[in-house]
Amino acid sequence: MSVELPKKLVCIGAGYVGGPTMAMIALKCPMIEVVVLDINQARIDAWNSDTLPIYEPGLDEVVKACRGRNLFFSTDVKKHVAEGDIIFVSVNTPTKTKGLGAGMAADLTYWESAARGIAEVSTGHKIIVEKSTVPVKTAEAVEKVLRSCAGSNFTYDVLSNPEFLAEGTAIADLTNPDRVLIGGRETPSGLKAVATLKAVYEQWIPSKQVITANLWSAELTKLAANAMLAQRISSVNALSALCESTGADIQQVANAIGMDSRVGPKFLNASVGFGGSCFQKDILNLVYICESLGLKEVAAYWKQVVDINNYQKTRFVHRMISSMFNTVSGKKIAMLGFAFKKDTGDTRETPSIDVGLGLLADNAKLCIYDPQVKEDLMRRELSMGKFEWDHPMSQAGASVSNAALVDSNVTCAATAEEACTGAHAIAILTEWDEFKTMDFEKIFASMVKPAFLFDGRNILDHAKLRKIGFVTYCIGKPLDPFLSEQGAPCP
Repeated sequence: MSVELPKKLVCIGAGYVGGPTMAMIALKCPMIEVVVLDINQARIDAWNSDTLPIYEPGLDEVVKACRGRNLFFSTDVKKHVAEGDIIFVSVNTPTKTKGLGAGMAADLTYWESAARGIAEVSTGHKIIVEKSTVPVKTAEAVEKVLRSCAGSNFTYDVLSNPEFLAEGTAIADLTNPDRVLIGGRETPSGLKAVATLKAVYEQWIPSKQVITANLWSAELTKLAANAMLAQRISSVNALSALCESTGADIQQVANAIGMDSRVGPKFLNASVGFGGSCFQKDILNLVYICESLGLKEVAAYWKQVVDINNYQKTRFVHRMISSMFNTVSGKKIAMLGFAFKKDTGDTRETPSIDVGLGLLADNAKLCIYDPQVKEDLMRRELSMGKFEWDHPMSQAGASVSNAALVDSNVTCAATAEEACTGAHAIAILTEWDEFKTMDFEKIFASMVKPAFLFDGRNILDHAKLRKIGFVTYCIGKPLDPFLSEQGAPCP
């Protein structure tokens, strides 16, 4: 099917998905004007500055290469939506905190608002693209809003184009993706819209990697992909608990399993648990959809992936407390890492939150260091209630459920060494490369004895640490003799 490339492409939402994705399209399609929109003036100002609002390796170079040429960031939503040929919508779809489906269902308030705003200012024909992660059949709901609000001179096609980016490697993922998925209605107009968006991506991505599907398959694929990846992490983390109880080594087990070509080695690293904005949110959304459709056994199956992840974080906290003579009250604990993974500043659903709160509940004194996460963000994350991180009112400070506890028991350090000085224990919670090269002999000398080290990412040389004198715990490996002799219980 022969189609013309769009002249102007806009994206509503300047976050972790919208900003990098549009920057890459602008870089690879210099003939297309690309405008990223957001109602948050501070965020747009940051995108237009030398300090971008998100940290992602390689992103600065991409933005600076085309910003002001064919890539623009603006708060003038109405003007640019009215002018756009393709409108991506990449707004938050947080987990509901109140009402029907609270704790599981996706809150589509921002999506509905975006759809109404598009209908209000649009004329002619536009292609509207779901870029946010949304429940199956969201496109149908969006079409109903548009049909109810649009004028007689506005026509549209709604497509699903889910993102499959991994934070920390987003630019590489955008440059050479495993696949790009586009879903649309199987009508003449819908097929033409799919072909138009496909032509944009084919400016730099081989045609065979740009695959098409119907709307509902595309919407479900995103949820299913994240559920499958998270399932692998929870599976290996469940086995890590068994390894500790039997003397097996989870890294040896995972390596042997991963050599099976039917399984593969990725996402088989045992850890303190998965985090990020997508995995838990998308699985809970999937669970809610299954329950709503009467598929209770299917819902229960996927719910266990989240339950095991929560168990792993709780187990890590219990191991820390029980190992340190069953109390951390008044003890300084150095938390190294707060981002949910290395090479990103994203803290959404990071395991560090639950680990930190678990230690604070036992009156620990936390000193946190992360090379990319600012102190005010760490404090805010620890102070907010569950599922509130993605709601604007919470970000404005509406929720301060743990604020007093955090203010009196949490400090932040400028370096990892500063965080560890005078500490009773170290907890490695993010796999930043700099933690592998620290002078642990010097750090050991500065700590209270016995000095404990809990490696929640299994990135360190544990034999070397024990030789230095650390009481060392690593996930899914035979216990340190100090812990074995102590017989510390761990649920």
